[in-house]
Amino acid sequence: MPKLRHPDRLGLHLRVVLADGVVLGPGRADLLQAIRDHGSISAAGRAIGMSYKRAWDLAEAVNNRFGTPLIETSAGGVAGGGTRLTATGEAVLAAYRRIETAAAEAAGQEIRALEALLPDRLPET
Repeated sequence: MPKLRHPDRLGLHLRVVLADGVVLGPGRADLLQAIRDHGSISAAGRAIGMSYKRAWDLAEAVNNRFGTPLIETSAGGVAGGGTRLTATGEAVLAAYRRIETAAAEAAGQEIRALEALLPDRLPET
């Protein structure tokens, strides 16, 4: 059986490909949401099980692909540093989540039909 990237999230997983090779998929959306929730790229990566390097690479990639940055970072110091989504980042994340919801609703019946064709699963030993 193949290894699932998100075994806890069965169903439809979308990758939106825009002009100029801009790609937004579950990993990037989850990272944006985790950055919003945790205020740090490293904490966001830890929260979603992504390596520090991968989180930074994806954050840099999404920041460089849209017309304006999606993520703002501030340097540490006495007040402490942090990372937050910009208004554009919030808009991109919200749009992706709306697309996910609409697609899942539209495909729900067909996904259930496919699942009905699967053989009964044996209990894991």
